[in-house]
Amino acid sequence: MFETLWQYSLTLFFIVIKIIPFIIALILGVAYLTLAERKVIAAMQLRVGPNMVGPFGLLQPIADGIKLLHKEIIIPQEADKILFIFAPILTFSLSLAAWAVIPFGENLVFSNINVGILYLFAISSLGVYGIIIAGWASNSKYAFLGALRSAAQMISYEVSIGLVIVCVLLCAGSLNLSQIVLAQSNGWFAFKLLPFFVIFFISSLAETNRTPFDLPEAEAELVAGYNVEYSSFSYALFYLGEYANMILMSAMNSILFLGGWLPPFDHPVLNLVPGPVWFIVKICLMLFLFLWIRATMPRYRYDQLMRLGWKVFLPVSLIGVAVIGAFITYGDKL
Repeated sequence: MFETLWQYSLTLFFIVIKIIPFIIALILGVAYLTLAERKVIAAMQLRVGPNMVGPFGLLQPIADGIKLLHKEIIIPQEADKILFIFAPILTFSLSLAAWAVIPFGENLVFSNINVGILYLFAISSLGVYGIIIAGWASNSKYAFLGALRSAAQMISYEVSIGLVIVCVLLCAGSLNLSQIVLAQSNGWFAFKLLPFFVIFFISSLAETNRTPFDLPEAEAELVAGYNVEYSSFSYALFYLGEYANMILMSAMNSILFLGGWLPPFDHPVLNLVPGPVWFIVKICLMLFLFLWIRATMPRYRYDQLMRLGWKVFLPVSLIGVAVIGAFITYGDKL
């Protein structure tokens, strides 16, 4: 018994040793994504952006983090205190848990399970619970309205995301994320399934509450939405979770449509670049599109948001599943 317990403890220790550096790297990536966002938007709007804290403003995220940690945690008197504190922890934890099945390269993944895409879809679906709990536990009409908006928005666009994923799975013939990447060795699905790539990317914007679908956080009418009552470290966890989900959705776009760690095409020079480097470059490209859209697009009205999800994306995705399924089943008989 003691020997088994010791082996279990040792295995757990090595797992933690592998996970902690990645969590630190992800948090640093989130911190500097906020700086990149402010710099990119400033450049597009002909402004300077953060440039005072450290050389070229590179220490601005560290200063922002220290400022948030030093602020007082304020819990509304009528709030459900346990759920109020639990909501940001849940949101941030789910944004970390999803990375367990993301392959950074061939045989470079924490857990190479055969149903990795279902695991990712389940984790992304659970994300709405943190927002709903935050809105309800705050005991604020603005926070609750923002949470309801977010729930309706995320559920609406998860339907089209799920159907697009089915189209990719039909083409790849596997639920394993590494196998989906390897299935694109003869050509990225972004070219073969271009309309569904566009649908998936736009749905990623809605799923992460980003412009032009940032209605749950609309400052003009909801004064920040579901997290309006949060401050200090609890607000920072929501902030970290949102930007970590942006990176996660960019990684999913890269894996499902841009060939993951594979180079753009087979060439001796391109093959010299390590797979994880290609994967990170593709994630950065998708994140730049997130930031570019925020700098240029106005916010949708809520009826426009729902109409796009249910009357455009849903029918197109359903037709895509039927057409691709029929082609794969009967294509060789035509």
